Amino acid sequence: MRDMTQTRAARPGHGGCGHDHGPHHPPPAPAVALTPARRRIFDILAAANRPLGAYDLIEEVAVQTSKRPAPMSVYRALDFLLEQGLAHRLASCNAFMACGAGHGGDEPVAFLICTCCGAVSEATSDGLRAGLSALAHEAGFTAKAQIVEVSGLCATCSGA
Repeated sequence: MRDMTQTRAARPGHGGCGHDHGPHHPPPAPAVALTPARRRIFDILAAANRPLGAYDLIEEVAVQTSKRPAPMSVYRALDFLLEQGLAHRLASCNAFMACGAGHGGDEPVAFLICTCCGAVSEATSDGLRAGLSALAHEAGFTAKAQIVEVSGLCATCSGA
């Protein structure tokens, strides 16, 4: 059973089927002070209805400001947002999204990624926390980040 979930619906024309996955609830404003460049990257991620790659972010900044930022400046902003728990990196698609769940940085997170429309649900649960903790303990492993990515079909795409 999931404690919290944040759904990001795919936008039509961006690799998705174009159907609606329900309301998009942007992440809350960050409690940490952000430089203008970091704020712009966070705001773009928060407004997106899908995970974005670094070059997607560069393109969006260029559209908004008429200036193309250097890739390194975008990666630095993303690194800061990741360190502060304001964003997540989805390794399977090399993309980023604003954290919408408001969970602690050490809390395990599962991303349910629809391979048809690109919707991503961010979820965590007591069961996930207990299972990953037990798995790490049995292996004598100390986890620093606990992120699980699951690919499949969302309820809409699977016809459920």
